[in-house]
Amino acid sequence: MKEVSDIGVIGIAVMGENLILNMESKGFHVSAFNRTVDKVENFVAGRAKGKNIYGALTIEDFVSSLKSPRKVMLMVKAGKPIDSFIDLLIPLLDKGDIIIDGGNSHFPDTERRVKYVESKGLLFIGTGVSGGEEGALLGPSIMPGGSKDAWPAVKPIFQGIAAKVDDGSPCCDWVGDGGAGHFVKMVHNGIEYGDMQLINEVYQIMKDVLGMSADEMHEVFKEWNTGELDSYLVEITTDILAFKDTDGQPLVDKILDTAMQKGTGKWTGTVALELGIPLTLITESVFARCLSALKDERVLASKILTAGPTPSFNGDKKEFINHLRDALYAAKVISYAQGYQMMKSAAAEYGWKLNYGGIALMWRGGCIIRSKFLGNIKEAFDKDADLTNLLLDSYFAEKIQTCQNGLRQAVANAVINGIPVPCLSAGLNYYDGYRTERLPANLLQAQRDYFGAHTYERIDKPRGEFFHTNWTGRGGDTSSTTYSV
Repeated sequence: MKEVSDIGVIGIAVMGENLILNMESKGFHVSAFNRTVDKVENFVAGRAKGKNIYGALTIEDFVSSLKSPRKVMLMVKAGKPIDSFIDLLIPLLDKGDIIIDGGNSHFPDTERRVKYVESKGLLFIGTGVSGGEEGALLGPSIMPGGSKDAWPAVKPIFQGIAAKVDDGSPCCDWVGDGGAGHFVKMVHNGIEYGDMQLINEVYQIMKDVLGMSADEMHEVFKEWNTGELDSYLVEITTDILAFKDTDGQPLVDKILDTAMQKGTGKWTGTVALELGIPLTLITESVFARCLSALKDERVLASKILTAGPTPSFNGDKKEFINHLRDALYAAKVISYAQGYQMMKSAAAEYGWKLNYGGIALMWRGGCIIRSKFLGNIKEAFDKDADLTNLLLDSYFAEKIQTCQNGLRQAVANAVINGIPVPCLSAGLNYYDGYRTERLPANLLQAQRDYFGAHTYERIDKPRGEFFHTNWTGRGGDTSSTTYSV
């Protein structure tokens, strides 16, 4: 087979198929392969017909159709299928060829694969691709990391197919070494979990406390999407609330209230715990999905645990809707602040040099969490690349202090009316905890020292000097080793 293709894609499911079509539409010749040969034949005879797309029926034919250095993008299920294809490809590739994992792999797996593939004389990229089916076809957000020597070869393709912001900048740039690309995609997905849950909590307050119909909520979200809350998720929520079933009733009201997940949000929370970062809002969004999955138990509990308030509202409805808007904005900012705090911690832990403003730019278009204020996040890190927390930037500090009353009103009314708002309240608790100079951890550390001789620091002594007290008179002077996980 004569070398004809600029890149090859393995995996012709929804994302792989649309990425291939996207690449071809931008002027690239693409080879496609799938272990199920029927998918290749159907694709070539269908959506790929008449296009510069070569359908290979064997892996050997696929590899031989690629221009050097060969670029093979895997769009297959994360986990063992990735490793299997890597081992299948290695004997067929030459030194300097590039294997790309475009799926939702966990970043430690990407770290391992980069080292393994490089040990064979090849290069490896692990890249997050966000935007769903439409993004893959029209322009996704792409977050590549791994073997940096591979970046010049794939840059024209990735930046060519990526979404573009208003000034034409592509929503794609090199993230960092090892698993940095998939780590940033993991944080993206965690923020996505949080954003979705925040919108759901505001929706439930509108529905159950204010008694608003789907059409009324549609109009509110439609208005919000023209202002500071302009974002993809608010936009699709607007569309969903307006969508009618065949009987003319809102379809959203007929959907079973159990949410599923693929695991990326859980990874984000787990890694946050490992890094010691208070990623409270995103983690609560994962638990909210877990609680929603207990549908049968909740139905039973609703019949037994009947003590609780009946939702009602007697205030100014328009004013409270404005409070809900501010609450959603404030909580979103807090969620992003936590996500960026986690990325900064990971960069220090794993030796990555992340461009935080550049990451915001990559998220400005094409991806699920694209929103208007990502431009403000980029500006914040352009002003101060070492910014420790997004809430300390002058723009966001002013915004969060203006909107925090709305967040308080939303949480207070939800609690009074028995409406669960785990993410709104987690956001408020983080804000209040972060701005509090003296937390009650002094008592907590005294308790730890009391039962475990874990020591404590004193406010009248230098940091790093530790003390132990014989609280009962029955203990000794020996203290436990001082360490922090």
